[in-house]
Amino acid sequence: QVQLVESGGGSVQAGGSLRLSCALSGSFFSNYCMAWFRQVPGKEREGVAIIATGAGSTDYADSVKGRFTISQDNAKNTLYLQMRSLKPEDTGMYYCAADPGDYCRSSYWRPQYYAYWGQGTQVTVSS
Repeated sequence: QVQLVESGGGSVQAGGSLRLSCALSGSFFSNYCMAWFRQVPGKEREGVAIIATGAGSTDYADSVKGRFTISQDNAKNTLYLQMRSLKPEDTGMYYCAADPGDYCRSSYWRPQYYAYWGQGTQVTVSS
């Protein structure tokens, strides 16, 4: 019954910024390991950024470190991904994912780790 709904995707030129949102509803748990993944046709879904909502700890893929920031608004039950200095290789379908827990365990970079997924929002970065 947990649902995730992404929004905020769009088309931008290289060097631009975009903020994605993920609204969580129907939750039966207090804390989650939450993540943003992205995927392009013909490639495996890859993790972009991770946050443990209870502890506030985060992790990022090397390709986005220093450019992307994952954050949460507990009052709004919403996850964000602030993307800056966007590159064409950032293009893809971005998905929000969540798994109940007070912390993110070692397998959190694997899509199979997450119990709940949103439907995705498209991000296109042109050069």
